[in-house]
Amino acid sequence: MSAAFFSALSHLECSRTGAVSDADVLQGTSEAGVPLLARYDLDRVKASVKRAEIADRAPDLWRYRELLPVRDERHVVTLGEGMTPLLDLPRYGAQLGVPGLRMKDEGLIPTGSFKARGAAVGVSRAAELGVTGIAMPTNGNAGAAWAVYAARAGMRSLIAMPVDAPEITRAECVVAGAELYLVDGLIGDAGKIVAAAVRERTGYQEVSTLKEPYRLEGKKTMGYEIVEQLGWRCPDVILYPTGGGVGIIGIYKALLEMRELGWLTGDLPRLVAVQAAGCAPIVDAYERGATESVAPAKSHTVAFGITVPKALGDFLVLEAVRATEGTAIAVTDEELLAAQGDLARAEGMFICPEGAACFAAVDKLRESGWLRGDEDVVVLNTGAGLKYPETVRVDVPTLPVDGRIPAAGEPWSDSE
Repeated sequence: MSAAFFSALSHLECSRTGAVSDADVLQGTSEAGVPLLARYDLDRVKASVKRAEIADRAPDLWRYRELLPVRDERHVVTLGEGMTPLLDLPRYGAQLGVPGLRMKDEGLIPTGSFKARGAAVGVSRAAELGVTGIAMPTNGNAGAAWAVYAARAGMRSLIAMPVDAPEITRAECVVAGAELYLVDGLIGDAGKIVAAAVRERTGYQEVSTLKEPYRLEGKKTMGYEIVEQLGWRCPDVILYPTGGGVGIIGIYKALLEMRELGWLTGDLPRLVAVQAAGCAPIVDAYERGATESVAPAKSHTVAFGITVPKALGDFLVLEAVRATEGTAIAVTDEELLAAQGDLARAEGMFICPEGAACFAAVDKLRESGWLRGDEDVVVLNTGAGLKYPETVRVDVPTLPVDGRIPAAGEPWSDSE
C-alpha cells in the first residue's frame, strides 16, 4: 500500500458550528457536544490520485487510503474488510415491482456485519494516536467488531451490551478476549456505565457511536464502493437501516467528497433512513419536520441493531435525507420478518433483520408510489442472517430411521 502520501487528513470539524480541531490530538466530540467530522485536503487528492488508479489497488476499503484518517500504513489494522458484493436481485425485484433492485451485502465482511468497517479504521487510528484500550456500549455487532479488531491491534477492549443482545455477538467478544458486561437495560444505559468506567482507566478511549471521529470514516467507504461498483455513477435510491445513523451519514459524506473530487457528477441518490416501528425516532422527527429526534418512551424490535432511542447524530441523518430529497420510513417486525423470508426464498440470501427492514421498506415505498419502479435501487444489508437464528422458526418433521419422505404434493402425516 505504498504511496507518495497515505492520508490527506487535514483537520477535524464540528458538525454543528464548523469549528476546527487538531486531527492529531486524541478527540471525542466537539466543544458543542456533537460529532466531529474528519476533513481532507481534497485539492491534494484531486491533483495526485485519479479514480482509475483505484481499480489497481487491493480489493479492500484501504483502496481509498488518501480519504481515510490513518497517516502511516504501518498502523493499519486489517482483516481484509471491504469491497463486499453489489448483487442484482432479479426475481425478488420483480416481485416488488422494482426490477433495478440490488443489495450491497455486508454480511460477508469480517465479523459478519458492516461494523467491521468502522472498527478497522477506528482501531487503526486509535492505535496511531497511542490508545491502548477501547471501551464502548453496543447493541451487539459493533462491540463484537471492535473487540476483534482491538485484539488484532494488541489492544484491550471493554464492552457493555444490553442483556437481550444477540448471544452470538457476546461469544465474539469473549473469544476475542474482551472484558464484557451485560446490562439490564438499553444501549443508553450501557453507555452511561461505560463512560464512567473510562474516566477511571488510563489509556482507554470511549468509542461510542459518533463520540470519536473515525468510525464514520470506515463506514463511508460503503458509499465509495457502491459508486465505484456501478462504474463511478450513483444509483437513484439507497436504503439504509438506521439506528445510530453512522452508515447513512458516512455514505452522504462520501458522496459529497466524490463530487468535490470530480469523481462523481449529476444528482446524488435519494437516501432513505429505515427504522423499525418499535423504535423510530428519526422517522418521527422527519415526519414532524424537526431537526432532531425525541427518544420514544419504550423501544423494542427484533431488529436489535437499530434499537437506538436517541442518536447523537440524529440531526446529521435528517440533513442527509432531506438534502437528497429522500425520506424516512418505519416498518413493523412482522413486515421485516416476512421480507427476510421472501428474499431468502427468491434469491437464496439469508440476511439480518435490519437489512430485511429495508426490503420491507422498498415494498411499502413502491406501493405508495414514492418509488415508481424504474429506479436503480440499492439496499444495504448490514449483516449476516446467521447471527440472528432466533428470527427463523424451524418447525419441520422428524423421520424415524425407517421413515419415508412423502411424494411431492402428498400431505405429511405424523403416523407415517
